[in-house]
Amino acid sequence: MDSTARRRLDCISHHLFLPYQPTHFLQPGLVSNGQLKVGEAEPVIIGGMVLDIHATPLIPASPRTTTPGMINYVLGGVARNVAECMSKLGTKPFMISVLGLDMAGNMLLDHWKSAELSTEGILRQDDIKTAVVSNIFDANGEVAAGVASVEAIEKYLTPDWIQKFKRNIHSAPVIMVDANLDLSALEASCQIAALSKTPVWFEPVSVAKSQRIVSVAKYVTFVSPNEYELISMANALSGGSVFSYSSFESDNIESLLQRLKPAIWVLLKNGIKIVVVTLGSKGVLLCSKGGPSFMRVGHEGYEQDISRRKLYKTVALDCPKFIYDSTKSETLLFAIHFPGLPASVVRLTGAGDCLVGGTLSSICAGLDVMQSLAVGIAAAKAAVEAEANVPHVLNLAAIAGDARLVYSAAKVVCQESIL
Repeated sequence: MDSTARRRLDCISHHLFLPYQPTHFLQPGLVSNGQLKVGEAEPVIIGGMVLDIHATPLIPASPRTTTPGMINYVLGGVARNVAECMSKLGTKPFMISVLGLDMAGNMLLDHWKSAELSTEGILRQDDIKTAVVSNIFDANGEVAAGVASVEAIEKYLTPDWIQKFKRNIHSAPVIMVDANLDLSALEASCQIAALSKTPVWFEPVSVAKSQRIVSVAKYVTFVSPNEYELISMANALSGGSVFSYSSFESDNIESLLQRLKPAIWVLLKNGIKIVVVTLGSKGVLLCSKGGPSFMRVGHEGYEQDISRRKLYKTVALDCPKFIYDSTKSETLLFAIHFPGLPASVVRLTGAGDCLVGGTLSSICAGLDVMQSLAVGIAAAKAAVEAEANVPHVLNLAAIAGDARLVYSAAKVVCQESIL
């Protein structure tokens, strides 16, 4: 065993992880009617494509007057950002979304075409007004105020439009839905995926929209909330204001987990398999019910093109896989903390989306969930250091190096009965 693997074992707990031995295995989401999902199969991303207008004042902004500063048009939308990040890591996602025949729509579609991504799933027509969000940022790169005009996503991204691409969903290794979809579109997407046992990743988008998890929780494999979205989702699934929204900023990881454990358990108890709690600069909590044996979602054979092989081989070399030996229990809460990475922050808006995109792209390349999440955190670091929501280039060697740092420092922080 090399020194990297030894350090990894020391960090994680010797009785849970054993050195990985190459094996080929299939998860339900990678098989449809007994046939392996290979060849033309691509992940499906369903949700918003948005033009973001970023306004950054050069001096502290004053109310009721203009302030000197910089204004930039930035390509955005949670689902669009995730898909673009995936494309820059060698995965070609199939996007299902809507755009208008207007300036904003033209900008978004032209970029999509330039990346050689499929536009087949993107509905365009005269009566659609492309989603636009205008944000004012403070000196720290955080959103100080903003206005969102995104009604077109809910109005036109309908179950009927999504149903047209059921074959893409059935053959996909994974689909991602963002909570900009209305309830009927969310339910339709998840129900189509359920027919072929395709894993579903639900991205909450915001505290308010995260509550849309209620109608689809039983179909969802992954969710990726921050602390406040987690509380909102747990309250919605519990049918009341059970959990508090008090600030989490001063908590260390141990105390933060103690406060979040009941809410995490609500999500797991309602059928969600994997809860990825994003904690900003503190990193990520990866949580499951019954131990980590499920954390192999990809497989060795699903790496058919050169880009995927490159991602798989580069990261697997730096982050050697492990098989898991743990006790299975329906009352066991298992959580691993992945630390964040130091970064020179320029803009924070794309970090969460790139974390999801990096993770999903890695899963599609055949990496396990732990390896994939380390790549996601590395992609998030690259995002906060860029002006755009998704960096223009994601350097694979740099991403793999940062992923190694995250992976080697990951630590089991909970393995206990929740009862």
